[in-house]
Amino acid sequence: MKTFEARHWTFLGLLVVVAGAMILNIKLDMRVSPYTQRLYDCIDSLPDGSVLIVSFDHEASSLPEIRPIAQSVLRHTFKKGHKLIGVSLLAEGTLIGYRLMQETAREYGRVYGVDYVYLGFRPQYIAAILAMGESIGTTYPLDYLGRPYGQFELTRSVKNYDDVAAVLSIADGSLTTHWIEYGQARYGVRVLGAVTAAMVTTYDPYLSSGQMYAMMGGLRGAAEYEKLLAVSGGGARGMLAQSSAHLYIILLIALGNILYFASRKKGRGA
Repeated sequence: MKTFEARHWTFLGLLVVVAGAMILNIKLDMRVSPYTQRLYDCIDSLPDGSVLIVSFDHEASSLPEIRPIAQSVLRHTFKKGHKLIGVSLLAEGTLIGYRLMQETAREYGRVYGVDYVYLGFRPQYIAAILAMGESIGTTYPLDYLGRPYGQFELTRSVKNYDDVAAVLSIADGSLTTHWIEYGQARYGVRVLGAVTAAMVTTYDPYLSSGQMYAMMGGLRGAAEYEKLLAVSGGGARGMLAQSSAHLYIILLIALGNILYFASRKKGRGA
């Protein structure tokens, strides 16, 4: 049987620290960034019953980060009574988006066909975005479950972007830029972003230029959004795990340096 080495103790310590923080359910006090506040204010200020397109533009590999991001914004929209039309520009995000919308709608007692409809995936995303500007019903003649677009109370009154208050792109890559470059630039639809932390700097120029109206990013953004909603969710839990792990690593670095300089001093004295 192998004996524990230093690296084993290091990872065991990390497990103990993170698990301890999660069990104690330590509340982190974080300031809401202007980015997150702007997105929240935008959705909150829309008239009740406004129609939004929610596009799940991400892959399955980013689900641990995307899930709390998506849930926080979906909760807000359903809580406000907005109507959602779900689509996906990536095949991998299709089923994930459907399940996220279903789960969140259930929390608020929202009804499929009345409060939300999920249309699913269309290949060639640029062509899909442009075609939806002319007619969403022609681009998606059937919903994700194979029922006619015009069958639902919600979609009967939604022809194209003129009937939509905003497009919310939930993304882990650059697909949101296509909503900006083709949906916003050509049809004038307002584009909102909820993106992974790594993509925040990519969208900063679009935000500064006004081409993207509002954005939040990463687990931090999700946790801030949950704070504004006064709900407990995966964003805050994720930030607690991440922050406790970071503190543990900083302590290990400090301890390593102390031991190193102590050993040097001892060596000189010998």
